[in-house]
Amino acid sequence: MQYDNFSDVYLPEGGAPAVCYRSGLTVYEEFLDGGVLCSGGWNTAGYPLNVLSACPSRFSRGDFRRPCVFGITANGVRLDSGWLWEGCTVSSEEKTGRTARLLLKSTVLPVCLTVVTRLDGTGILSRQLEIENTGTAPLNISELSVMQGGAEITAVPTYIQNRESIYRLGYMQFDDFYGEGDFNWRTLPPDITSFEGRFGRPRHRYPMFMLQNSLTGTVFTGQLGWSAGYRFTFDLDMHEEKGAARLWFSADITGNAPVRIIAPGEMYRTPALEIGMLQGDPDEAVNRMNSHLRRSVMPSRHAQSCLVGAGMGAEHDMSLETSKRFIDQMAYIGCEAFIVDAGWFCPPGEQMSRWYELNGGWIPDKDRYPGGIGELRDYCREKGMKFGLWMEPERPGTASAVYKEHPEWFTENFDSSRGALLDFTVPKAAQWAESECVRVIEQYGVDLFRVDYNIVTPELFTARRGAPGGTSAEHTEAVYAMYNRLHKRFPDVIFENCASGGGRCDCGIMRYFDHTWVSDDQIPPMSRRITAGMTMALPPERVDRLVAGMGCHRLASLDYHMRNAILGHISMNVLSPKDASFNPEQLDFIKHSIALYKSFIRPFLPECRIYHHTEQSRDYMHGRPSVLEIASKERDRAAVTVLTAPNGATDEIKIIPRGLSLSGNYEVTLDNTGDILRMSAAELARGITLRVPASLSSELILLRRL
Repeated sequence: MQYDNFSDVYLPEGGAPAVCYRSGLTVYEEFLDGGVLCSGGWNTAGYPLNVLSACPSRFSRGDFRRPCVFGITANGVRLDSGWLWEGCTVSSEEKTGRTARLLLKSTVLPVCLTVVTRLDGTGILSRQLEIENTGTAPLNISELSVMQGGAEITAVPTYIQNRESIYRLGYMQFDDFYGEGDFNWRTLPPDITSFEGRFGRPRHRYPMFMLQNSLTGTVFTGQLGWSAGYRFTFDLDMHEEKGAARLWFSADITGNAPVRIIAPGEMYRTPALEIGMLQGDPDEAVNRMNSHLRRSVMPSRHAQSCLVGAGMGAEHDMSLETSKRFIDQMAYIGCEAFIVDAGWFCPPGEQMSRWYELNGGWIPDKDRYPGGIGELRDYCREKGMKFGLWMEPERPGTASAVYKEHPEWFTENFDSSRGALLDFTVPKAAQWAESECVRVIEQYGVDLFRVDYNIVTPELFTARRGAPGGTSAEHTEAVYAMYNRLHKRFPDVIFENCASGGGRCDCGIMRYFDHTWVSDDQIPPMSRRITAGMTMALPPERVDRLVAGMGCHRLASLDYHMRNAILGHISMNVLSPKDASFNPEQLDFIKHSIALYKSFIRPFLPECRIYHHTEQSRDYMHGRPSVLEIASKERDRAAVTVLTAPNGATDEIKIIPRGLSLSGNYEVTLDNTGDILRMSAAELARGITLRVPASLSSELILLRRL
């Protein structure tokens, strides 16, 4: 059953001030005790914790050593206690449910704090803090936890032999370039465990976690919508003599201290944490999070946001003649947009060697496009495709005019050298970047705007000139604000996110983009690991995967490449050099696959549920087939891709669809042979047996209820 329409904020009467948040069947409570706002715990069956008023089941303040539900250190003072309850207001909106605003006032420092909680019925809550400096001096925030506190207390029966296997933590374990989507599980030890990204570690780890309790069947899951430094911490206090396991967590913003300076009279709004505790398996948590992200965080703006894209960049000569040839090729196979990538502003022959340093001068090169880039745009539209253009507004290259003329607009490294990043805390720098985005979109008639972001982690945390601390938080806030304005100004333009692959595709930045590049690694088998892992974090229609280009042709079968992308957002690249004759069998298979995508998969993709039959990336990399399934919300159709691993050929793979109704009869199409089977739901429940006899090969199964 679906429980995704009920939301409520309940303020119990009597006793300590408390608030009960209810979304779907998920319940979370907080209460004020001795000036500390404490976690009251979670319930996954819809019950307020103190449903039996004479027998309270809410946590007590003494259950956890750090009971406060947020963590703020300002001017060297930890603001865990000394808070006064100033009231809680609740507002309602038809689409996004209810928003509670709990107002607290500090008796320690001149600070007012609003704890903002949004509930949309999906079981996932959205949590932000609004910190207002009511004093006359700046507040230096050196530590900041958007949310923390006790998550659950689990009674552990004495007959449980292996207590340390009760909890397992799932997250993206590799954190660097080409390592996106490395989702794996690890046993959570009875100690303090943390992982981080973008500050203490590289930036290609997606900021999310899942924590599964094998005793109670719950999954605790969260995503931090933040494109700078973060850390998740879990404290499992569990010992045999204690008889219970206590789980505490925190979701922190990290960076060079002070993490954020709040000026007198300023109100600072933290990034949002999307968090919930749910009953079920990890895919149930994934699908609940997807429903929440689609409904409340990044709702779709375009009926065409799942269009089949194509493009070419600096790895080709990018001449007008070559571009038109490739447009012809992409139009033939059914692509709906053509994107001109990095290098369009470079002289002929220099696009590959100089695009990085010439970035920032976004004027079409006259020798490359004698009649202007409008000729290419018009040709693209004549072929029935939208026109896309690449830009990287935050990092002009060292050979650009703006880099030479405005050194004061760039960040300064801690060794006093000039950084490579435009400092968006400098208003003129941010205004220039935004005006250039507007100019490029309007002047060149852009239908699809691809935004890149090529930096290394330390560049985001360099010092503002003449000021202490890092600029990462304020810079990131200004970047979000820019894309928010552009997103609203150009409602008909499709915004595609790219950041050295998946270097910045969290749900914070994705509020302003229609889909995202999740990696630059397109070579099997890593390409499949990335697809499977990143669809644990983002809805599949937002996950851009490439067929052809970027070296994927080196390994695996053609069908493998296509089926790695077909359950998400398809992007195509060039299939043969411009002066080579086309291989009709290759083109016809791609054309066939794109037609299936448009006619069968895409109609239910934006609301689909997804199932990861292969649970973690190490299983696939160690030889197990990777099986991914999407199913319609109505449970009447599904598509399954089966991709074999290196050294993973097998004569028998059994597939049991997870997302279909167990009633009626189904038409089952095996795309490799075109065979069509008629199977009852009972037969499907026993499984479909396949043979994929080669490594790095695949099968596509389409299922439709008759």
